Amino acid sequence: MLNTRPPAVAGAFYPGDPAKLSGTVDQLLAEANATPVSQPKALIVPHAGYVYSGSTAATAYAALAPWSKHIHRVILLGPTHRVAVDGIALPEAEAFSTPLGTIRLDAQAIAAIADLPQIVFSDHVHAFEHSLEVHLPFLQRVLEHFTLVPLAVGHATPEAVGQILDRLWGGPETLIVVSSDLSHFLGYATAQQVDAETCRHIMQLDTHIHPEQACGAYPINGLLLAARQRGLKPTLLGLCNSGDTAGDKARVVGYAAFSFTEADDHV
Repeated sequence: MLNTRPPAVAGAFYPGDPAKLSGTVDQLLAEANATPVSQPKALIVPHAGYVYSGSTAATAYAALAPWSKHIHRVILLGPTHRVAVDGIALPEAEAFSTPLGTIRLDAQAIAAIADLPQIVFSDHVHAFEHSLEVHLPFLQRVLEHFTLVPLAVGHATPEAVGQILDRLWGGPETLIVVSSDLSHFLGYATAQQVDAETCRHIMQLDTHIHPEQACGAYPINGLLLAARQRGLKPTLLGLCNSGDTAGDKARVVGYAAFSFTEADDHV
């Protein structure tokens, strides 16, 4: 029997029934306007409940469809919401499950980074963390077969995150996904201004994003450092907030999706 982390937020952040979950994700993907011209190497995708940020997340995942047969490994990085971590936590589990099935973790990739000083192993950190889990049903519906490297990023420098990405970069078989929402609990108009400015900084590959701008600031900054070093080109795929989707406009959370493509990549 595989040591498997069960879903923690099925039935809350997304439907717990497999048929309803598949239908919800497929509908979000079908409604997303994705016109990619080259394969994304990396994505930044929001992680709220699907009713709030699912449409924005779908703009990123729909962009993978033409290359779904080529991507076999996903490096998934997200912030920790429940357990403070100094460094970056991998689970001790061998697999993650959702209502759509089980995803094996990539033991070879995990072994390749296990010696790094910023890496810690903790099932406790991952047990109730939603920032990684909510992406899995999208990946399960879009990709044909993949292994997973789930990284819960606590306080970590861009260089510490970038070192992990550098070891696991691989080729077109490897996709990097950074999980992050934008501003939290501002008024609608203020959030629009703040989030637009944050998006400008991300588009400029500025590695000084702060946690009040994006809850996934630490993994974002690591990705932006790697993107700058490797000449990736960012594209803003979608931007909105919870006041546009399923919440009131008094206290909103911002959502954006980005793709990053390699400069020498051609269709």
